[in-house]
Amino acid sequence: MVVVARPAHHELDLAEAAGLSPEEVLSRLGSGQDGLSSAEAAQRLRQFGPNALGTHRVRVTAVLLRQVRNPILVLLLGAALVSGLTGGGTNAVIIAVIVALSVGLGFFNEYRAEVAMAALRAQIRQEAEVRRDGTTGRVPVTSLVPGDVVSLRLGAIVPADLRLLEVDELECDEGLLTGESMPAAKSAAPVTGRQPQDQPGCAFMGTIVHQGSALGAVIATGGRTAFGQIAAGLAEKPSQTAFEAGLSRFSRFLFVVAAVLTAFIFIINVALSRPLIDALLFSLAIAVGIAPEMMPAIVTVSLSAGSKALAAKKVLVKRLVAIEDLGNIEILFTDKTGTLTEGLITFQRALGADGSSSDRPLLLGLVCNEAAVSAGVPVGGNALDQALRSAPGAAPGERLGTAAGAFQRLGILPFDHERQLASVLATDPAGQPLLITKGAPEVVLDRCQDVPGGARQALEALFREGARVVAVAARPAPGMVALAAQDERDLTRAGFLAFADRPKADAGAAIAQLERLGVQVKIITGDNGLVAAKVCADIGVDCTGVLSGAEVEALDDDHLEAAIPATTVFARISPEQKSRIIKVARRTGKDVAFLGDGVNDAVALHHADVGISVDSGTDVAKEAADVVLLDKDLGVLAEGVMEGRRIFANTMKYVLMATSSNFGNMFSAAGASVFLSFLPMLPSQILLNNLLYNTGQLVIPTDHVDAEALARPAAWDMKFIRRFMSVFGPVSSVFDFLTFWIMLALLHAGHTEFRTGWFVESIATQTLVVYVIRTRRIPFFRSRPSLPMLLVPTGAALAGAILPYTGLAHLLGFTPLPTAFFLLLFGLVVVYLLLVELAKTRFYRIPQARSPRLAASRSQRLERRIQRRASRFVRHPAGGYRARS
Repeated sequence: MVVVARPAHHELDLAEAAGLSPEEVLSRLGSGQDGLSSAEAAQRLRQFGPNALGTHRVRVTAVLLRQVRNPILVLLLGAALVSGLTGGGTNAVIIAVIVALSVGLGFFNEYRAEVAMAALRAQIRQEAEVRRDGTTGRVPVTSLVPGDVVSLRLGAIVPADLRLLEVDELECDEGLLTGESMPAAKSAAPVTGRQPQDQPGCAFMGTIVHQGSALGAVIATGGRTAFGQIAAGLAEKPSQTAFEAGLSRFSRFLFVVAAVLTAFIFIINVALSRPLIDALLFSLAIAVGIAPEMMPAIVTVSLSAGSKALAAKKVLVKRLVAIEDLGNIEILFTDKTGTLTEGLITFQRALGADGSSSDRPLLLGLVCNEAAVSAGVPVGGNALDQALRSAPGAAPGERLGTAAGAFQRLGILPFDHERQLASVLATDPAGQPLLITKGAPEVVLDRCQDVPGGARQALEALFREGARVVAVAARPAPGMVALAAQDERDLTRAGFLAFADRPKADAGAAIAQLERLGVQVKIITGDNGLVAAKVCADIGVDCTGVLSGAEVEALDDDHLEAAIPATTVFARISPEQKSRIIKVARRTGKDVAFLGDGVNDAVALHHADVGISVDSGTDVAKEAADVVLLDKDLGVLAEGVMEGRRIFANTMKYVLMATSSNFGNMFSAAGASVFLSFLPMLPSQILLNNLLYNTGQLVIPTDHVDAEALARPAAWDMKFIRRFMSVFGPVSSVFDFLTFWIMLALLHAGHTEFRTGWFVESIATQTLVVYVIRTRRIPFFRSRPSLPMLLVPTGAALAGAILPYTGLAHLLGFTPLPTAFFLLLFGLVVVYLLLVELAKTRFYRIPQARSPRLAASRSQRLERRIQRRASRFVRHPAGGYRARS
């Protein structure tokens, strides 16, 4: 018999809730207008779990699996097992131990980096405004439970599935769920007989408040929401960034090289009638030696260290690879307020219709205002509304505040970025209906009757002063009972409200620093172009051109693309135009970043190569961004750009090492196996060589980077890497073969001595050559490595030289070497490093090899566009969920 559990008293189906009145909904949920008590909310949280579609934890098993899923490694262990079962037990154990040490080394570093990154991600929090214990406060989104009463405001992401209790002109963008491009109007009235996602009385998790405000009761959280049910059926992974795609291409390239060499060596050894298992073990060990198995650990450690460095400078990175993307940006579009200016907007003065000082525009502005005063502090609305509430005489009980309180508001049409207006319908102290509208001056004046030329001249004078200006207009509204956008017409201008937002003292220096790094900074703002140009002049930035939203609208994409390089300021830009400008700028093949913090910035943030928001921004902006700034500062962004380039430069050092000395040594092994009657090195010795070498390379993320490597963006260039390998790999092999000649012809070495000598020489040349390859300058004299970089690779080389004299020598197949060998080895290493330095100097003089592409090719950029990030449905515990349309 199947037992169906009955829902608890505070569980309610969303479709059922849509058909109930708000009072009935709260009753069924065991809640009320004042919300739940904290104790009840805690109990329900234990019952229903966190409001998250999933949680990302750093799992030991997951990190370990990433280390051991290398198919070559699995084959090697399999072959070692067969060797052990057929009599080669000691060799099999040694191989297993060395593989375990190698895997453990990679695991330790990657796990430590993952834990550090998870701690940083937890700092990016999303909160909801909730009524609990009879008061309103903000709580983490993850702690919401059924029965909570939540407030929704413009720009918020709906944090759970809600039954709306009170609605004030609410519209929600539900494209994420329905695919509809137009926002859906909402009401609190009960509705029955509708589809689950077609409920005007409900707001759904992950959708965005496009307009208005509301109060709603939480019905479902986490995976029980409509969005959660959709996400549960998807298994999408985020698409690769250019950095990740480059890593994949490089790994595939080395895999092909390893496969060819391994097959060649195996065939040769079998053809020479050597034991099959020995030939297989040797061939697989060669493959492991070529494979860049430390690459994930080195990249993760580099990115993790970079993320911690940026976090110390108040920059939080939501995805590790976004740091490298930040280093690649070439154009930065940023808003003006809070970035170039202090973001502290203060009211300056009010001007009447004739340009003289007048209190009437301020009085009407206080009536048409979405901010309120709580405990003496303006809250709600936008920054301009709050500045009006803080104006002299505007507080409740003061002269203008009392006069504004005499008006009775009958309806409000909130500000939105399409209309660029806000309006109220109110009755004046005499009881006469009045429509009051305020907003962007050009838009308001266009809706006014009989605007004299002097008014526009006065407005332009305010703009040239750098003032932010709001126009106020009104008209009698007899008989009007409801307010609609079409009513904002035939107005009579009341005057202008001027606000100040002082430029940041250090903004000009930050922009100059970005430009020195090859990043063009462009302003994209909803403000007037003259104001933005004045701010640029005040901070010392050369404004080469201003393009208005109307002019942008008149250009097709080709002409807009041609205009972008010559334009510094894009003014009076709508949200749709922001997104279009970003997309067109990316057509040039340059990496584009956008810094924005408002609801109208979300789409542009999503379309940029790197979306940047601030912790004080709207939820939807922070969700769409890759990078969140705790402090809105372009100087910090410049640090982020350099950090991204530093990480990429150090990653390339490992890549160039792996494709030169690694490849050279393994090619030498392939050649030696052809003319020697014995294996030139035992499989366990090759693996030990690889372990020591990789240990030496793990400190590459700490290395210093030359200034020229930070000066311009860089990108993966496989042609450059292959060319580098074809030059420096053979140089390494030449000295390997010279070592072979010394061991056989001069020292008359036997099998054990030969293997020991080549092991010592191989580890010395492999590790020490990093000091030459790590820089294009003269090493040590003009480019000094970091202290760990100086000590660890040198220590690895010394360890290789000492091993034949330890108690492990016999077990590992080593024997002590004559003093003459070390004298010859010292000379070989010195000559080898000098030859590599000469080859490096000549290599970088060749035009096509001077740089691993300071800017990626257009095809690489286009590949990146195709691989833009997809929707991600797993959220870290501090954030609750991720939703992108």
